[in-house]
Amino acid sequence: MTDALSKAKLIVRNATLDDIPAIVELSHAVYGEGNAYNEAMLRGQINNFPDGQFVAEYESKIVGHCATFIISEDLALAPHSWVEITGGGFASRHDPEGDYLYGMDVNVHPDYRRLRIGQRLYQARRELCEYWELKGIVFGGRMPGYARRAKDYPDPMSYVQAVLDKRLRDPVINFQLSQQFEPVGVLANYLPSDRDSLGYATHMIWRNPLAPEARQTAPARPGRRLPASVRVATVQFQMRRISKIEEFEEQIEYFVDVAADYRADFVTFPELFTLQLLSLEPKKLAPAEAIAHIAEYKDRFCAFMEKLAVSYNINIIGGTHPTRVGNGDIRNTSYVFLRDGAVYSQDKLHPTPGERRWWNIKGGRDARVIQTDCGPIGVMICYDSEFPEVARQLVDQGALLLFVPFCTDERRAYVRVRYCCQARAVENQCYVVLSGVVGNLPNVENMDIHYAESCILTPSDFPFARDGVAADTAANTETIAISDLSLDDLLVSRQSGAVQNFKDRRFDLYQVKWRAES
Repeated sequence: MTDALSKAKLIVRNATLDDIPAIVELSHAVYGEGNAYNEAMLRGQINNFPDGQFVAEYESKIVGHCATFIISEDLALAPHSWVEITGGGFASRHDPEGDYLYGMDVNVHPDYRRLRIGQRLYQARRELCEYWELKGIVFGGRMPGYARRAKDYPDPMSYVQAVLDKRLRDPVINFQLSQQFEPVGVLANYLPSDRDSLGYATHMIWRNPLAPEARQTAPARPGRRLPASVRVATVQFQMRRISKIEEFEEQIEYFVDVAADYRADFVTFPELFTLQLLSLEPKKLAPAEAIAHIAEYKDRFCAFMEKLAVSYNINIIGGTHPTRVGNGDIRNTSYVFLRDGAVYSQDKLHPTPGERRWWNIKGGRDARVIQTDCGPIGVMICYDSEFPEVARQLVDQGALLLFVPFCTDERRAYVRVRYCCQARAVENQCYVVLSGVVGNLPNVENMDIHYAESCILTPSDFPFARDGVAADTAANTETIAISDLSLDDLLVSRQSGAVQNFKDRRFDLYQVKWRAES
């Protein structure tokens, strides 16, 4: 037996979520500020198809990145743009029942381009294609020499043919030819920002020699990394006057205990339910003073909820709690406590007119998924659910469940949230879980009355509940609702449902583009 004298310096492996900051840095080095990947796109790529994302690591530094996803033959071989085929860079059009692996991107750090890293990443793609028994690999490849030769070759396909005939040399096309790809055409307006290619791309294909012959049934595919189903509980929490903080904590623990007894994976609490603590005050506080005071409970609240999540082995969406940020602003923040002890937060992006007027609440900046042991989830806080762009951003990043803590004062306000959440479930073919407060706090400004019917909503198709409601609660009653949600049914409906809203988006006509993450 011999011991290795040194570790491998250059390895290619699957990308993980922990790699995202390094991949962003690499992307900026390769593409510059305007065209680099952002963190949301990379989360989407990894969550939507974890097996298809690779990094090359040289001496523990990520110096190469390769992104792929699976897509149907008719889409892969039809004319398309990069934005259209990749779902805006999120790989959100990944189709596990598709026929071809789509090469979304390969990039290598400029300082490491003589180590044959690109060759290694192409090899990883071919091995993945063979493993999934796909027909081949397709992508749009750059043709960076074309801009200089456009006058001589006004037809871009004639330029490609000149490269094939060895009358010209194009570094990218020649490399792809050496990797056994062949051009089947040219894609116009593939990447308009690619000036060296004048926006054109070679439509490249590699045919898998090990692809199985045509058969009546689809080949068996490797398994997913998601559970077949999850159990979700939503708490309809009653606001009431309390005499000590322990009463509030006892009521929270009661519902966590109930949900855990039913072996729920998630339990959700409502927006602003911690304002019940203001009833401890001997006199009514002015709105600005009250919200500043409640923010002081943040550390105790988070420590208490984190302990519950771990001890009861359940993931808790902890409603929302007003939180003071570094610049002194107050934000309405949802804290998510995972059963492994991790804690995440999501700020409300759209404070309501009342929140802005009464409490001077400021909106957050980001909408990002939270990784859990049941897959990525997203949180939309009340009014945020009435803006479809927020849900689309979260679902593009891989979320199959969206949690909506809400606080509404009367029925018309409630149905705005309810109807919009039902629309989000249909539009994105995902589950949406609502949790609201009931009861009243007569000594607290702007929190005197409440109306809620907490519920768990589904898409509207045959695998799901007839009315798109997996579980419901009686109006204005403190209670809990629990439901099993099949992730398998959700993924199947996206690919073969009566309607396929998520899959059938027209990326050639429109897209949601998030400005930037803070």
